[in-house]
Amino acid sequence: MNSDKQHLRSLPSVDRVLREAGHLAERWGHERVTAAIRNELEQMRNNPEALNTADKTSLLSHVAAAVETELENAAQSSLVSVFNLTGTVLHTNLGRASLPEEALQAVQVVARSPSNLEYDLETGVRGDRDSHVERLLCQLCDVEAATVVNNNAAAVLLVLNTLATGLEVPVSRGELVEIGGSFRIPEIMQSSGCVLVEVGTTNRTHLKDYKNAVNDRTALLLKVHASNYQIQGFTRSVTETELAQLAHECGLPFVVDLGSGNLVDFPAFNLPDEPTVAHTVRSGADIVTFSGDKLLGGPQCGIIAGKRELITRFKKNPMKRALRVDKMTLAALLEVFRLYQDPSRLAEKLPTLAFLTRPAAEIRTQAERIAPRVAEALAPRYEVAVSECHSQVGSGALPVDTLPSYGLRISAADESDEAIRQLAESMRRLAVPVIGRINKGAYFLDLRCLDREEEFIAQLEQSK
Repeated sequence: MNSDKQHLRSLPSVDRVLREAGHLAERWGHERVTAAIRNELEQMRNNPEALNTADKTSLLSHVAAAVETELENAAQSSLVSVFNLTGTVLHTNLGRASLPEEALQAVQVVARSPSNLEYDLETGVRGDRDSHVERLLCQLCDVEAATVVNNNAAAVLLVLNTLATGLEVPVSRGELVEIGGSFRIPEIMQSSGCVLVEVGTTNRTHLKDYKNAVNDRTALLLKVHASNYQIQGFTRSVTETELAQLAHECGLPFVVDLGSGNLVDFPAFNLPDEPTVAHTVRSGADIVTFSGDKLLGGPQCGIIAGKRELITRFKKNPMKRALRVDKMTLAALLEVFRLYQDPSRLAEKLPTLAFLTRPAAEIRTQAERIAPRVAEALAPRYEVAVSECHSQVGSGALPVDTLPSYGLRISAADESDEAIRQLAESMRRLAVPVIGRINKGAYFLDLRCLDREEEFIAQLEQSK
């Protein structure tokens, strides 16, 4: 105990450390550095064993260095760029769609200075922030009007809260989906204030099920696109055209939650078929909701498109203000829409479509090119082989369809699971973290989304 007290007395004062680390105060500010010094000294007081082993002659510089490290670590952003080599193109946990260069430049322009977000430059009066994207959005989706909120769940919430508060909404049991983060359609409906009426069964729902559910308390008919699962076998579902006809016969709006938000003919790009917003509208939908950061390839947002009279009601709902998007989202979204005006170059300019349409042969050539360099960087503990694989679209889109791809299968020389876990951890700790997947005793890197090849290889070689 006396020894501990003696070592505690050897700790430098806050002022002394400040004089030793004066350059830190110039960079971080006096108050912040002082707080960091006090925190470090307190930790040393609470850990006498570590203090006993410290070199008393260098204790002052030791504290100063520890404070500098703490400040440097705190200054690093927790939100960083990563290499998505998971094989899931639109990975929800990794931010979904990557924005095109045009969108990034537009975001930078409006972020650095005031903008005419809600100001009409022609009349000099307050404007509507949706006006910056609505005209082009209506052209692309073949609708009368549109509005934008912060994600598709918010879009569904706003639609139901506006049209169905206190009223009933029939939904097929086979469409009561759960999306990422355990958010469920029934819970969103409950939060909106409407009453869910389940119709049909999980695998089979008929038009008569909806007819039997409609009464004077029914607000609308809702169809939820099965974007993140597929029911196969003995099944039956009601088409959008059939539901639209029933809704309109009953004087009700027909709403489709399309989810992923596709705007183009996927088979034209040699991709599996996925319904477009325009096709859904032509099938009779009065309102369509969809995401901006999935198949659309834009920023996170939720889009509501359809009849002008209904869109006007959504905009007047006080909840719209709480769910609205900022100027940077709108700037990015506008540039993405502009790219859609030239379908012939869309796969070249839009990262999401570029990744989805990347030929397997091209990915294989890349894998064969970089495999020797990766093997050299990881030798002798790991072995690297080119391997065929299948990528997924991700974010619930096209859940049963895969894309042929190639990647690197990395196995441990000692065949241990622990070595594979350590590799995955070390990959996540690189300057630009690499996110792959562990599968069947190996670490796998699907190269479909590897667009910064030299940067990826260079940091592996430097970390050896």
